[in-house]
Amino acid sequence: MVKVGIVGLGTMGRQHMDAYRQMPDVEIAAVYDHHTDRAAAFAQEYDVPVADDYDALLKACEIVDICTPTYRHAEYALPAIEAGRAVVCEKPLARTLEDCERIVQAVRQHNTPFMPAHVLRFFPEYRAANRLVKSGALGAIAAVRMRRGGDFPRTKSDWYADFEKSGGVILDLIIHDFDWMLWTLGAVERVYAKALTFRNLRHLDYTLVTLKFKNGAVGHIEGTWCDPSGFKVNFEVCGDSGMLEYDSTRQVALQIATRAENGAGGVQVPESPAVQNPYYLELRHFVDCVQSGQTPEITVEDGYNAVRLALAAIESAQTGRVVRL
Repeated sequence: MVKVGIVGLGTMGRQHMDAYRQMPDVEIAAVYDHHTDRAAAFAQEYDVPVADDYDALLKACEIVDICTPTYRHAEYALPAIEAGRAVVCEKPLARTLEDCERIVQAVRQHNTPFMPAHVLRFFPEYRAANRLVKSGALGAIAAVRMRRGGDFPRTKSDWYADFEKSGGVILDLIIHDFDWMLWTLGAVERVYAKALTFRNLRHLDYTLVTLKFKNGAVGHIEGTWCDPSGFKVNFEVCGDSGMLEYDSTRQVALQIATRAENGAGGVQVPESPAVQNPYYLELRHFVDCVQSGQTPEITVEDGYNAVRLALAAIESAQTGRVVRL
C-alpha cells in the first residue's frame, strides 16, 4: 500500500483525490491545506486524516501530491524533496523561473522521484497525435495550430485573477499546449506573443503566441478566458505528407488526412476521457513509477522547460519584442 498526502484541497486537490480513490493500492495518509476550515471539511467529506501541519503530512506519507496555487508550489515541493519524498506537482512547476531552478536542483541533489502533472499528455487524443507525429505519418511537420479556452473559471477575487500569483492565461492555461509542443516537436528557438485584457483582470485574458522551433516548424497557440460559449480545445498539425485535426466539439474528434488518401478518416484512440479519466492515468503512472523505481515520463526538466517558454511568451507580450531562447 502506497501512502499519499495531498497538499492543497481546492479544485485540483479534489480531482486528484477522486483519482486516488479508484486505486486499491493507494492509501490517503493525510491531507493538508493552510485554510484549516477547508481541510477539515475535505477530510470529513472523504473520510481521510487531516494533518495539523505540513511536517506532519510529510511524516505520514511516501508520495506528496501538491495541488496548491502556483505561487506556493516551491514552498511545498522543496521540503518534500529534501525529506526524500516522491513528489507529483500540479502544473505549472512554479510561478518564477528561479523557483523552478531551485526545484530542479533539489531533485537532482536528492535523487527523488518527481513528476510535473502535465495531464494533457494523458488525454488519449493528444497522446495519439504525439504518436502519429513521431511515427512520421504526417511527414516533416511544417506548422501546428492549437487553441484552448472558455470563460474565466474563477471569481475575480480568486488567486487566478492575480497575475503575480497565476501568471495569467499564458502560464496557467496554455502551458498545456507549450508542454505538448515541446514534447512533440522539440526545442523552441524564439517566441512572439500578443495579449489583451477584456475584463477587470489586470493582465492576459486573451493571447496569441507564435513559436519557431529549431527543426523549422512554426507553432501558433491561442488561449482565452473570455469565451462565454464554454470550454473547448482544438488543434491542427500540418506535415508535408498529411494533416491531423482535433476538435473537442466534434463526434469524431481526431481526424487525419494524408496525400495518399482522398479524404479524412477518424483515428481510433485507446479510451476516451469519458471512459478513463486522464487525471487517473497520470497519477496511476506516477504511483507505478514510485513502486517500480522507473523514471516518470514527464521529468522535472520538462516542467522547467514549459515554464521557461511560457515566461518568454509573457515577456514578449509585455515588451512587444521577439524573445530568443
